[in-house]
Amino acid sequence: MHRAHQVVNGLVPFLPRAAGNKRFAVWLRQSSTTSSSNPNQPTGPRKYATASAVKEEPFLNGSSSTYIEEMYASWQTDPHSVHKSWDVFFRASSAGAAPGEAYTRPPTLAQPEVRSLVPATSPVTSGALFGSQVSERVIDDHLAVQAIVRSFQIRGHHVAQLDPLGISSADLDESNAAQLVYNDYYFNDADMDRVFKLPSTTFIGGKERSLKLRDILKRLQDVYCRHIGVEYMFINSLEQCNWIRKKMEPPGIMNLDANQKRLILARLTRASGFEAFLARKWSSEKRFGLEGVEVLIPAMKQIVDKSSELGVEYIVMGMPHRGRLNILVNVCRKPLEQIFTQFAALESAYDGPGDVKYHIGTYIERLNRVTNKNIKLAVVANPSHLEAVDPIVQGKTRAEQFYRGDRDGKKVMSILLHGDAAFCGQGVVFETFHLSDLPDYTTHGTIHIVVNNQIGFTTDPRHSRSSINCTDVARVVNAPIFHVNADDPEAVMHVCNVAAEWRNTFHKDVVIDLVCYRRNGHNEADEPMFTQPLMYQIIKRQRPVTEKYTEKLLSEGIVSEEEVNDLKAKYEKICQDAFDKAQKETHVKFKDWLDSPWTGFFEGKDPLKVSPTGVKEETLLHIGKRFASPPPNAAEFVVHKGIERILRNRMAMVEARTVDYALAEAMAFGSLLKEGIHVRLSGQDVERGTFSQRHHVLHHQNVDKATYRPLCHLYPDQAQYSVCNSSLSEYAVLGFEVGFSMTNPNALVIWEAQYGDFNNVAQCIFDQFISAGQAKWVRQSGLVVLLPHGLEGMGPEHSSARVERFLQMCADDPDYFPPESDEFVVRQLHDINWIIANCSTPANYFHILRRQTALPFRKPLILMAPKSLLRHPEAKSSFDMMTENSQFLRIIPDEGPAGQNPSSVKRVVFCTGKVYYDLKRSRSERKVDKDIALVRVEQISPFPYDLVKALCAKYPSAELVWAQEEHKNQGAWSYVAPRFATALNKNRPVRYAGRQTSPSPATGSKITHIRELNQLLDEALHL
Repeated sequence: MHRAHQVVNGLVPFLPRAAGNKRFAVWLRQSSTTSSSNPNQPTGPRKYATASAVKEEPFLNGSSSTYIEEMYASWQTDPHSVHKSWDVFFRASSAGAAPGEAYTRPPTLAQPEVRSLVPATSPVTSGALFGSQVSERVIDDHLAVQAIVRSFQIRGHHVAQLDPLGISSADLDESNAAQLVYNDYYFNDADMDRVFKLPSTTFIGGKERSLKLRDILKRLQDVYCRHIGVEYMFINSLEQCNWIRKKMEPPGIMNLDANQKRLILARLTRASGFEAFLARKWSSEKRFGLEGVEVLIPAMKQIVDKSSELGVEYIVMGMPHRGRLNILVNVCRKPLEQIFTQFAALESAYDGPGDVKYHIGTYIERLNRVTNKNIKLAVVANPSHLEAVDPIVQGKTRAEQFYRGDRDGKKVMSILLHGDAAFCGQGVVFETFHLSDLPDYTTHGTIHIVVNNQIGFTTDPRHSRSSINCTDVARVVNAPIFHVNADDPEAVMHVCNVAAEWRNTFHKDVVIDLVCYRRNGHNEADEPMFTQPLMYQIIKRQRPVTEKYTEKLLSEGIVSEEEVNDLKAKYEKICQDAFDKAQKETHVKFKDWLDSPWTGFFEGKDPLKVSPTGVKEETLLHIGKRFASPPPNAAEFVVHKGIERILRNRMAMVEARTVDYALAEAMAFGSLLKEGIHVRLSGQDVERGTFSQRHHVLHHQNVDKATYRPLCHLYPDQAQYSVCNSSLSEYAVLGFEVGFSMTNPNALVIWEAQYGDFNNVAQCIFDQFISAGQAKWVRQSGLVVLLPHGLEGMGPEHSSARVERFLQMCADDPDYFPPESDEFVVRQLHDINWIIANCSTPANYFHILRRQTALPFRKPLILMAPKSLLRHPEAKSSFDMMTENSQFLRIIPDEGPAGQNPSSVKRVVFCTGKVYYDLKRSRSERKVDKDIALVRVEQISPFPYDLVKALCAKYPSAELVWAQEEHKNQGAWSYVAPRFATALNKNRPVRYAGRQTSPSPATGSKITHIRELNQLLDEALHL
């Protein structure tokens, strides 16, 4: 083992001697830990240095071993491409000689060139320079110094002093020593004053390119092993790695002037003062304060200031509950009195249930006093599902960028705050990271701040994660990670500046790991000593960062005692004045807590008037023909033969004035685009459609990435149509679309599940943000969710979208029949929390999509979308059902013989969705068309009480039956049964016909499926 290549702390890998050609090549590959190829690297003839003078070139990655590897590869191709000294070395090494024996000084080697590598203080005599052993040592020592530099860059963060409590390393890698000692490098004391040339991949020398070994070690320790630990060497871009080095390594790069230090102290004083004021006034209230990480406030304000300076005008923020109130006040500058009214147990001016104070959001537009620029700040409301807000924020940010034409994210950006346990424990964090560079989902870089309490609720990190660092999940997208000791405010400020500049430069994610502690328990009433007694003994003795930083500035003469006391007194007075003002309030004004205000949308509108959803026939024809036509340059654009057939079939339908589901959907989208409504369709495989029905993007069969989108070329001044194939994610992508829908009410935003049951994976988003979002946070959304649904004998998966779950969350009262009036329909829609429908005709599908933007308010729409009906020969609609005098039909009555002769009808069968066509076929086969009326309930919720009442009155002597294909404990039965009773005043019973209860949504046996279907049909239709 060579003395210069061994480091006991695992910081430098052992570089073995090479004995032969193959072993030597392996050594060269392994000796460069993070070498990467550069596509922009010159490919012409290269001029290499001599074997005794390893000199780096600017276009290399900085590792001499990588440089040697290149020469070796070049030598294998052409021995004359390298210097003669390397030719001799490689020939001898390939023959099996050890490196010490392989090196031979060629007779042409110039003495000055050899001496250039030997430090002036070296004890080696010049006469001995020409011995191969000494020359090898000189080269190896320089390579060892380069390896030392690289080892600090790669692994220095493992031994950085990050924990303010000083208990242990902030990571879980206990194999690293607590400090680095130069003896570990097998350099002795005499070597400390030797001068070494610095590699091009470090900037610790500033303008100096050579330093003494002791200075090299000290500067490396100062940069990588003090209060900042930087993880970036996994990034496969030399440009980005060098950018980070330039921001972290040069001497004096982190020095702050007196004014900057005073600003930090002022912000720390406000942060700690706010928590102290709340603790005094409401000692028994939960507030999830920031004690232990007060530096978060100056950190976030620094990011805001730097981003504003770089041109950002709007910042969207998402965070868990810890520190939310402090951020609302001291970062967003939300009026203090609005916060204090939340503690005062006042009545809400809003009739919804609302939410606790540390879950709600806000929107503020104010002047940034540091940059003297206006900036908008939004904190998105978030429940205690800590990371659920992540994709919401990204969707909202993307929408803000989209509608502003901010294609590079220079004006709008996002900041996400995380807890350490949640960051590594919640899968949605990973899913959201994976959206960061996708073309239709990127927000061009997010700054993530991890408030690393080093504890999750009551769980020690070693029991809550398997990764070394809680931030390791961010490495999947090559995001640089800056670990920083939260009790060093100046180090934190530097990291925040670097993070903001990184995001502005590369438009990629970046993570700040703010290593801190939690002074109280999980909340102020919690007792942490139950589970972490030793940690909290230390925390009780820990002085707050504000005190420590005040003492530091006092000792430096930056501030005086009088200034410090004045800062505290002024903020105390601000809090007290706001408290006195809040005492005069009688209600909490919820408009102050909107995170997505829709300025001007509700003004001047009749809140109960719906715009028409039918369109002119010429519009339908125009859209239909465009959608059914091949690309304009069809002679050059080669489409698939199957697509040609589909286009011909579409054109035939247009000429026959009929539509199927795919054509009706295209006409709904196209007509909205014509009216200036942006349409965004997102989900897995939505471009083609799961069932190959949509084909909104045509692909050239001979040219890669050449596509044509017919709906983007309908009208010259139309709105933009975005059809976005997503990653294989439901939780994050649905959340993203919710956030997108919050931004602009004049848009149709749709998320389509590949199959309806995939909504299971996104249940948190449905529960927290879609179903209850308006009730909790006064947040409206017109999001449409398409869930392909229907039992077709294909097994339990992908059969049922679980409509019963969505109906259970509907907020209408089953015992209340709303007053009948001209405004009955729209009043129901206004009062419900979301709309649940199962459309059995393309025309109804067309109308309900258009109704989403025709309403004077916004409600989410959950649609049980068709599967087999997409190609069912009877599932067609005439243009007449979509033109100007048509509208969405909440119920479709029987239009056959039974409907024409109601007095002779023996039974009325109500149903919804696909099962209607099974019932209709079976009724015809049984020849009971006159005896049984089939009625389709298209809008299940809000329930059409008025129409049900009228239809049942039309058939006064008929038996009433509800038929469904889902099992009895599933489907709509449990929802509609009590509402039928209310609509009929409990005077007429409604019998159930369908499958019996089951824990599974469908059978896996085709034979069993057919038997169950026949039993359902018998129960519904047998007289």
